[in-house]
Amino acid sequence: MRFISTALFAAAVFAVAGSAYAEEKVPTPFVQEILIKTAILTVNDANITGNYSVLHAKLAKAFRDKTSPDALKQAFKSFADQKLDLGLISAMPAVASSEAKINTARGSLELRGYFDTKPSRVTYELDFLPSEGQWKPAQIDVRVRTPASQ
Repeated sequence: MRFISTALFAAAVFAVAGSAYAEEKVPTPFVQEILIKTAILTVNDANITGNYSVLHAKLAKAFRDKTSPDALKQAFKSFADQKLDLGLISAMPAVASSEAKINTARGSLELRGYFDTKPSRVTYELDFLPSEGQWKPAQIDVRVRTPASQ
């Protein structure tokens, strides 16, 4: 019974992060954190496995139509070559470095911030577009900054 409750809760969380919030308003902090972690952890999984098909499938359609899984693999090559596992962010709160906003010119949701990991900090600049009824990644910039470069 507990498994069913957990599964129903997870399904509800993903539903909240999806279609109800792919509008021209900034999602709640809770939904923002889901979007941030899902995007970064999907990149992380692609880098660890070398399979960028799932990352490609989860992108906004406009971006997905302009790129391929192989192009994503090349784009993240230097990151993947470092053999970093960013899985620890799943247990940490995202810290916003600027207020989440809708870029009205692009229609994108812009989320900027970091995870206060030690000794290096994981920073992100993520843009999401409404696509197929959900906010989906259109730009993903994740960096691991050493204490000297923060």
